[in-house]
Amino acid sequence: MAVNTVLLDFSVTSTKLTSAEDSKSLQDDMEAVLSSYIPELKRQHTFNFAGSFIVLLTGDRGIHVTLRGFPQGLVTCNIEYYKEDEEKPLFLFESVRKLEKDLAEKLISNRCHSMPALKRGDCIDRYFPTADERILEYDIDKVLYEEKSPYQKILIVHSRSLGNLLVLDDLQNMSESDLIYTETLMQRGKENYEGKEIVILGGGDGALLWELLKEKPKFVYMLEIDELVMKACSKHLRSCCGDCLDKLKGDNYEIIVGDCVEMLNQFITEGRKFDYVFGDLTDIPLSATPQGEMWDFIRLILNSSMAVLKSEGKYMTHGNGASCPESLRMFEEQLQKLSVSVEFSRAHAFVPSFMEDWVFYQVWQKQN
Repeated sequence: MAVNTVLLDFSVTSTKLTSAEDSKSLQDDMEAVLSSYIPELKRQHTFNFAGSFIVLLTGDRGIHVTLRGFPQGLVTCNIEYYKEDEEKPLFLFESVRKLEKDLAEKLISNRCHSMPALKRGDCIDRYFPTADERILEYDIDKVLYEEKSPYQKILIVHSRSLGNLLVLDDLQNMSESDLIYTETLMQRGKENYEGKEIVILGGGDGALLWELLKEKPKFVYMLEIDELVMKACSKHLRSCCGDCLDKLKGDNYEIIVGDCVEMLNQFITEGRKFDYVFGDLTDIPLSATPQGEMWDFIRLILNSSMAVLKSEGKYMTHGNGASCPESLRMFEEQLQKLSVSVEFSRAHAFVPSFMEDWVFYQVWQKQN
């Protein structure tokens, strides 16, 4: 069950909205067209607002319509109605497009646009943002796991096209179709992990650990703070993590449940050095400047990671979407300000569950 919201917008000559007579005629024309689609449509209120109008109409089955005119020449039409799961939608995609066409012709609109119905208030979350905060709708049909840990909201859902999908704090993280994410992060085929000592920061879904173990490393430490994420993924994302999350220690790996910063500090104190450190933690933030708590955390992780790497070692991390060039640029600027001089390279891949191109970084100490 959900409230379906159909959104349409039209561009018209601005005089149709700034002239009181033309504005009233435009409202009447839109109501006449809508009446042929919505039974028992009635106008309830009309407001003059910010140089133009708002019209509220209601119809059969609790339909609510809002018409809004803007003096710059934009007109919007929002249609909302409640639909039970077993009920047919009042507006199929084809009927929305026909309504758009009829309204555009009546208004003599030079540009129009409509969207399929948004499902709001649904018991299943199906809308998630891209890196640059656009909205994506997923074909989610089932909730498999939902829990609030001390650190975040954990959700695992099933997508008909992607398989099981992990969502943390309303951000998609990993699906069963996302092997390309892990392989690009680890630069499979380009880096040699056999006999190497590795640290993973985060990585609670287990996918990176599982794929690295296939490369015959000497030993891998995975530092993950949220045990509940690992338990959920070990059950519902098994095609990604295999059985590596079933126990905290294996022949050549150990999962340490706790704050990765504290463990990095311990490695630094002990003088431990590693061939690779993977930052599988937060995305590069979207912000006007590289300031704030998240940027401070990223700088701390970068400096601490470089401190535990061997001189020829590498720090491997995901960045953000290719659609966020300013965010990526700020991250690269921070790389040039670390406690040691570094060089870096970039890789990218289209990640199915993100539905966008994602950027990954490989960072190493500059050799004198």
